[in-house]
Amino acid sequence: MNANCDLLSRQQALHLLAGMATGRVVYTAHALPAVLPVRCSLAEDGSLLLDAHAPADLLRAAESGVIAFETGEIDQLDGKGWSVTVLGHAKVITRVEGLMPARSPAAPSDVEPAGRTVIRLHPELVTGRSIGASPRSG
Repeated sequence: MNANCDLLSRQQALHLLAGMATGRVVYTAHALPAVLPVRCSLAEDGSLLLDAHAPADLLRAAESGVIAFETGEIDQLDGKGWSVTVLGHAKVITRVEGLMPARSPAAPSDVEPAGRTVIRLHPELVTGRSIGASPRSG
């Protein structure tokens, strides 16, 4: 595995994130770190929409503090790829009208049952890294 990591610009990181449909949300539950896989999409307003078929502790964390989201692609054979982490304040919403995804292969709002819960994460800190090679250009 190549340990060479290069920082990506915010714009590059958001471009890579826009093409992903899944990732991991990181939050605090019972004073401990918790990680949960979720579906995601980047909305037109720049916020990140996370599909929240989620435990109550994630919804509480989203309403009361800062959460993080991570996604990326890393080749299992050579270790090359990229990773993007987003940190920010979140809000639990039950309607996603007006927040249609800008670009996403499988956006949470593609199938929107009535009353479904979505977490809107405002990207305050965006960190991207390429690992061992330049990330795909999209």
